[in-house]
Amino acid sequence: MTARYLGRKVATLALTLYVTVSFNFLLFHVLPGNPVQMLARSGHFSPAARVQLVRLFGLNHPLFEQYLIYLKNMLHGNLGFSYVYREPVTTVMGGAIGNTLILVGTATVVTIVVGVIVGVIAASRAHSLTDASITVGSLALWSMPDFFTGMILIFLFGVWTHALPVSGIVTSGVTEGLWAHTLDVGRHLILPALTLVLVNAAEFSLITRNTLVDVLVEDYVVTARAKGLSRRRVVWGHAVRNAMLPVITAAGLYVGMILGGAIQVETVFSWPGMGLLIYNSVEQRDYPVLEGCFFLFAIAVIVTNFIADLLYHLLDARVRRT
Repeated sequence: MTARYLGRKVATLALTLYVTVSFNFLLFHVLPGNPVQMLARSGHFSPAARVQLVRLFGLNHPLFEQYLIYLKNMLHGNLGFSYVYREPVTTVMGGAIGNTLILVGTATVVTIVVGVIVGVIAASRAHSLTDASITVGSLALWSMPDFFTGMILIFLFGVWTHALPVSGIVTSGVTEGLWAHTLDVGRHLILPALTLVLVNAAEFSLITRNTLVDVLVEDYVVTARAKGLSRRRVVWGHAVRNAMLPVITAAGLYVGMILGGAIQVETVFSWPGMGLLIYNSVEQRDYPVLEGCFFLFAIAVIVTNFIADLLYHLLDARVRRT
């Protein structure tokens, strides 16, 4: 990896972050509604109190001046002060980040592993009934919205069979030991994580299947078969590695998709993470919290794609020549 290539990627990363931060600010300030109006809708605020709130939140400045203040605060790691929770945004997001990492981290690992394994099975039995069933099933699952899949699972496992909890992260009123608490969180995690896995694993299955079908007809694979190697060794020992490059690219883009899906899934299952926090903040016009949440989401997507680019550069010699 050359210093020139790395420098170009870092410069692109910095520019992308600046554009994202700017768009992040403008997006939530052009939304209809006003946070002061939302807070004062009970009618208990006098006109003088409303003016004080506007000054307290810095909304009395022109939009461009608010933008400059926002950039300055971002450079100092200050994400602002929540209009609704009356706390720094970093404090508000603190607990929610951990809950989202539990959900998204679990779903990501299971999604990629299951998707790749199912894709390999389909490709190794290309043009068979197994391949056709996996392809049709993957397309059907991939086309389903996250929230709709979640509601189906709620009906099946919550309303119909009562097998699993359908909301929250822990059972209310349960104050047992660490092991019992962990098991309780795990039971609440199953349905939201399964929702994300069912919808997103289909993408990795199709990508792996289509790429591997092309790789399996390459000369080196045909030669390996001619030497008498088993099908499992040919597929997993030779073909899968070269079929992973598109999967790496998809994994980089997948972070953005799963974070977007997490907003819907956390709302459907009342999972107290970043997604539910964003949903509540949109309703309450809590701009600083929205900006902070989307900034973290943008950082995650941009950095993940940056890492995927570097991995692609290391694994594919054709990219290193550019």
